[in-house]
Amino acid sequence: MSNKEVKTALKSARDAIRNKEYKEALKHCKAVLKQEKNNYNAWVFIGLAAAELEQPDQAKGAYKKAIELEPNQLLAWQGLANLYEKPNQVDVKGDLADVYLKLLELYESGDKQKWCDVCNKLVELYHQEKKYLEVAETWQKLIRMKQEEGAEKAELHQLWKKMIHLLKDSTRNQDNKTGQLLLTAFEHALHSADNVPGEDHQNLYKDFIQCLSKFPHEVARLEKACRDMVALYPTVSYPLEVLCLHFVQSGTLSEEALHCFSRLFEMDANSGPAIIGFGIKCLKENKYKEAVKSLTEGLQKTNLCPAAWHYLAEAQMKIHEHRRAVLSCNQALEALGAPEGPNLQRKNLALQLKAEALIKIADDDAVEEAIRALEQIVDGSSNPVVSALRGQAYLKKGLMDQASKISQELLLSHPDLAEAHALEGLIHYSQKNYEQAEKSFLNAVEGKAGTAEYHQYLGLTYWFMSDETKKDKGKALTQFLKAAKLDSYLGSAFCYLGSYYRDIAGDKSRARGCYKKAFELDEMDEESGAAAVNLSVELGDMDTALSILNEVTEKARPGTAKWAWLHRGLYYLRTGQPSQAVADLQAALRADPKDSNCWESLGEAYLNRGSYSTALKSFRKASELNPGLVYSIYRAAALEQILGKYENAIATYQQILKKTENYVPALKG
Repeated sequence: MSNKEVKTALKSARDAIRNKEYKEALKHCKAVLKQEKNNYNAWVFIGLAAAELEQPDQAKGAYKKAIELEPNQLLAWQGLANLYEKPNQVDVKGDLADVYLKLLELYESGDKQKWCDVCNKLVELYHQEKKYLEVAETWQKLIRMKQEEGAEKAELHQLWKKMIHLLKDSTRNQDNKTGQLLLTAFEHALHSADNVPGEDHQNLYKDFIQCLSKFPHEVARLEKACRDMVALYPTVSYPLEVLCLHFVQSGTLSEEALHCFSRLFEMDANSGPAIIGFGIKCLKENKYKEAVKSLTEGLQKTNLCPAAWHYLAEAQMKIHEHRRAVLSCNQALEALGAPEGPNLQRKNLALQLKAEALIKIADDDAVEEAIRALEQIVDGSSNPVVSALRGQAYLKKGLMDQASKISQELLLSHPDLAEAHALEGLIHYSQKNYEQAEKSFLNAVEGKAGTAEYHQYLGLTYWFMSDETKKDKGKALTQFLKAAKLDSYLGSAFCYLGSYYRDIAGDKSRARGCYKKAFELDEMDEESGAAAVNLSVELGDMDTALSILNEVTEKARPGTAKWAWLHRGLYYLRTGQPSQAVADLQAALRADPKDSNCWESLGEAYLNRGSYSTALKSFRKASELNPGLVYSIYRAAALEQILGKYENAIATYQQILKKTENYVPALKG
């Protein structure tokens, strides 16, 4: 076949393809290849025809042969791209990307429009494969190409925005380079916007700040972006909210942070971050109740803020709301999820604080949970304060050997650690080794003089050591006063101060004040509440006694606060108000149905009210529970006499006289 015949055959093949006569085209091409086996066009035409005849393997082989012959010719690469783009082609995306890259190389110095078309296709392919770095780098090449061609600012702005859109999902699992390219795209998009300030520009700024907040290492950039947006949009609260939350999370309470909190609060008094910021400020100023109130309110509006939950737990610990502090720590841990980097440290601190709160609660379940929390702290075994907490937990659980082992190890490895001496003191105190406990607590106080709990335990040590140390003003009293001064929410310190002033100093008024304060701080402290009431009665101040009792009974759930119901019931009985006495004494019995004295008092109240039958039942119940209550047995006999049950009355009187021969009321009856 001559050259002329080869050309004629190739023309016939091209015409056949144009007429969709693909088999005919293949015949012409094969005839050419018999004469010229390396004919580039023949191989390209075979690829085209085979592709249309659904023979992809033959098509691919033909194109690759053509490429092998002429690697820098376009036709075969274009044909191969068209083949791989067909929907029936699977597992070819990697090969297609290589083809696009070659086409970009071939088009670069020629057809710019086709270069851009292929570039778009390549980016779309990378995006489908979630190859975000390749997406970013390729799209940047497209933008550079447009810049070199002198594209308008508006077109470049749209291209930067498209790049942001393409990379928006990359923040979940991106490498640092992709992240930097995304942030650069944001900055270019913001700088190339036309309408500034404007709604689109404002929304773009919000997205930029939101994106920056996902990069822990871009703190300076985030702060700058927030400040710049505040300057540009002074009435928009969003950048201030982000900045405030950033300051909260980082634990920063600088002048700028306080200014941000105040400015945001002025702009929006209902803003969660602003209220949280105010709560942290209160916490730092030792205004713990205000801190709890503000942090609780702020977290109702902005609850996914682990640092704020931690601050709330700290404030709750300061006012001894230990159960609530545990719940706040749980919220902090939930918000942190499975953290890494700085958040891992935050998780460790939340677990430590949770354990502290649970140890203060001290019931069996709480102590078990505290031990589990301490075990979750990463590298907790190398933290001496965590080890001291573990020792306290073991001690509360009654595991004396484990607690002692930790104490001894800590004192050897950290002889100056206040927590180590405090743990040793608690162990001695629990064993009533008060002299050794005194030494340990004195060492703890020397290490941390500002810890109220150490002074409190030193005071308790003196209180139980001997009558001499109990009465010595420089011992127990001094330590309780120091504890109360350092921690004005430590109810137990005020309770023991009350006991000192009542039992040792004989100062009923001051004792009453201390007991009242202790009870106000801890409404579960029945000892302090009852002592405050009794001292008020002794001082002739029934108004104060009743106000305490009324406050307790109003809040009490059924079956609780027996002491308050009983005290008020007896008051009503003494003051001739039997109906009110009956109601209160019944409430007291719901809390403790086996209190014989309470049944006797209830019988007296019914008797005074004229309810003889129910009074009789109450006195009988009292004597059943405690056969030694002669007065109840006598009252039962007297009521049987009043009710005309003479034989029963005589029998009951005789029963009394068998036990107590000269019991005059029974003889008289």
